[in-house]
Amino acid sequence: MPQRLLVLSNGHGEDLIALRVLEALQRRRPELQIAVLPLVGEGHAFARAEAGGLLRRVGPRQSLPSGGFSNQSLRGLLADLAAGLPLLSWHQWRLVRAWGQSGEPILAVGDLMPLLLAWASGGAFGFIGTPKSDYTWASPMPRGWAASPLADTYHRCKGSEWDPWEWALMASRRCQLVVVRDRLTARGLRRHGVRALAPGNPMMDGLAPVPLPPALAARRRLLLLAGSRMPEALSNARRLLAVLEHLPPQGPLTLLLPTGSAPTPQQLAPLLAQQGFAELPAPQLAELSAASPPPAAIWRRRELDLWIGPGRFDAWAGWAEVGLANAGTATEQLTGLGIAALSLPGAGPQFKAGFACRQSRLLGGAVVPCRNAAQLAERLQVLLAEPGLRHELGARGRRHMGAAGGSGAIAHLLDQTLLGGAGHRPP
Repeated sequence: MPQRLLVLSNGHGEDLIALRVLEALQRRRPELQIAVLPLVGEGHAFARAEAGGLLRRVGPRQSLPSGGFSNQSLRGLLADLAAGLPLLSWHQWRLVRAWGQSGEPILAVGDLMPLLLAWASGGAFGFIGTPKSDYTWASPMPRGWAASPLADTYHRCKGSEWDPWEWALMASRRCQLVVVRDRLTARGLRRHGVRALAPGNPMMDGLAPVPLPPALAARRRLLLLAGSRMPEALSNARRLLAVLEHLPPQGPLTLLLPTGSAPTPQQLAPLLAQQGFAELPAPQLAELSAASPPPAAIWRRRELDLWIGPGRFDAWAGWAEVGLANAGTATEQLTGLGIAALSLPGAGPQFKAGFACRQSRLLGGAVVPCRNAAQLAERLQVLLAEPGLRHELGARGRRHMGAAGGSGAIAHLLDQTLLGGAGHRPP
């Protein structure tokens, strides 16, 4: 029976999804040795699990200028090529090929790149297809944005968001399992001979609600998601904060800003000072933040308090009335919790207009992209004034993201297929 598993992951969101599944898999097979090769970036999402002995990161890793989005612009691709992408990919392929020849299985998480590498290994593999969904062409374009009839017609003719070369790789006899994010997408792939399953969405796991602190109950509450790729995240934060200048007085308002590994509170400090915020001293911070978990810092500008909390997304997301969200995975999770969001596309490399519109369609309109700060402020006023509309948009997000429990279901399938089915069963 396999005692080792190599996991390929190609992005921050994919890393988080892979981690959820691996945590569930480890509970079923505690003896399994798990190696993770992050194809994009350093794989910081795995650091805590690695320190705890759940897995180990292997192979060459490098943060590239495009942040993993070289397929969205020629400039990003050229920057990545100049930074050493070909050599990095070559070394990664050699590691994957050697693993495949050893006879140990591989799990690919993401899109074409990890899928292609897993297939090229020559060994048995499974695939969790995270980014693509047929909702992105079956749902209408957000209001006020130009339609994409050529792209929509192309996908409609195929009957799937995935492309023919991807179907071929998924239909390989060595591919033991294909999991996609929703039933609509799985149905489209099955029409092309791919035995795709949609047992649940791991992105919604681990988001246990935390009771709203009494100190926030009487205040309007917004969640700001600026993304985690630097320096784009700082640019996103600056543009989203500027929206509040267009907003009429709302009374006491708390802006919750959970962060990942970046940007750090220290990186945000100069930006907040430029925007007219002042950081509260430690004694006042302790007095105002009787919350669990508390913020790392609170900045104030008149009646607006801004809470910064590294690693606080899971706890804080459910407190928000509306999200201001220029992020990928975190935006999807927020709407999956039933919270409507607004976005403001920028120069990228990730959060450009095309990405924002695809995300909106993926989520059934639960996140609404805006063209400028004034339009976002206008729509934010409407959402804050109309709880019924917030509920309607949030319900769309819940439907498109699905319920929690996907990690355990996928781990069960991996155990039964890719790993052979004789593992330990938790009580």
